[in-house]
Amino acid sequence: MDTVIFACVHNAGRSQMAAAFFNAIADGTKARAISAGTRPAERVHPEVADAMRDAGIDVSGSRPQRLTEELARGATLLITMGCGDECPYVPGLETDDWPLEDPKSRPPGEVQRIRDDIRRRVEVLVAARGWRPA
Repeated sequence: MDTVIFACVHNAGRSQMAAAFFNAIADGTKARAISAGTRPAERVHPEVADAMRDAGIDVSGSRPQRLTEELARGATLLITMGCGDECPYVPGLETDDWPLEDPKSRPPGEVQRIRDDIRRRVEVLVAARGWRPA
């Protein structure tokens, strides 16, 4: 089974949304997603939890975790979202960067726009890699 890591700085916004959408959309026998951050926050940003709840997914109980080389070493793909030079480099690990705005402290409409962009990107990724349910 493939593992995708979605990573951002605080693991409290973009990466949480991406992993939640991925795990809701992808076939869990083919691939799974985890999220992590280079400087994890205490909790998921409340505005992100609200926007995801509106999309039918509860991330309020998710806990941000640190992105380590060990965690990344077991992955198939690392998608970064704004952690830049802080993201670890793991030789041989395929990486991609999604330039997305940080939803922290943004008004609901902007958070929803970022959320919807993330959902579209995840849908394209899952379809392109053949990770959709049969």
